[in-house]
Amino acid sequence: MSQTIVNPVYRKRLWKHRIGIALSVLAMSVGLIFLMWILSTLLIKGFAGVSLDLFLNDTPGPDSEGGGLRNAILGSLMIVGLATFISTPVGILAGVYLAEYGEENRFAQITRFVTDIMLSAPSIVLGIFVWTLYVNVAGHYSGYAGSIALSLIAIPVVVRTTDNMLRLVPQNLLEAAFALGAPRWKVATTVRLRAVKSGVVTGVLLAVARITGETAPLLYTALNNQFFSSNMNAPIANLPVVINTFAQSTADNWVNLAWAASLLLTFSVLLLNILSRTMFSQKTTK
Repeated sequence: MSQTIVNPVYRKRLWKHRIGIALSVLAMSVGLIFLMWILSTLLIKGFAGVSLDLFLNDTPGPDSEGGGLRNAILGSLMIVGLATFISTPVGILAGVYLAEYGEENRFAQITRFVTDIMLSAPSIVLGIFVWTLYVNVAGHYSGYAGSIALSLIAIPVVVRTTDNMLRLVPQNLLEAAFALGAPRWKVATTVRLRAVKSGVVTGVLLAVARITGETAPLLYTALNNQFFSSNMNAPIANLPVVINTFAQSTADNWVNLAWAASLLLTFSVLLLNILSRTMFSQKTTK
């Protein structure tokens, strides 16, 4: 054993291993320090602006005191909800198509390539795209345009998650279904998709978490509205744009509301991530 320890090759590899572990721990520590710094600042300043008025009153004017975020909270729920309603069926159906015909069809391969590009596309580019095709033609900003822009961000996430989850289904399970005479479409929907439904739901929740805090697309589509409005065919208030506007203000009241809105968005995304990793996680059975 002592001869192995004094072996120069072994000692060299041992020191490389130790240095690698030390650098990894150092990098992780630096990341955690900055993360805790950001979260602690957000919690301290965010909770300072949280009150019952935050959910009962609308956003105030620049020289007004008090106020809340009721209109922005409702606007965000409506925009993200409609975007989820659009992206979920489109993404799941496209993912099923790619999993079933992706290896046999050139169109499916092109679709997968375009989906990968959209996954990494800057969100502001998609916002400008919707502004050009929708807002500029309609002549006004609207919540519908914001939902379309966010759905373009969410669809690739749902597509890739559904595609990857369906590929995890054991081949013998599919062969058993085909042996019973089931058509391919029925195997895809009632056997393959059902086997990974928890993973697909997780992908949808992750897509919702991805679009909840997007600001750039909404600046070019939904814009903002200081007053309470449920009209999706007009500019509508939303938390990301409110944060962007209020955080740049010199009014202390607006800045406090921006911190409170940031805290709400952070907890919303955290809740969605917790749900995707716990309640809808894949469960193994004996």
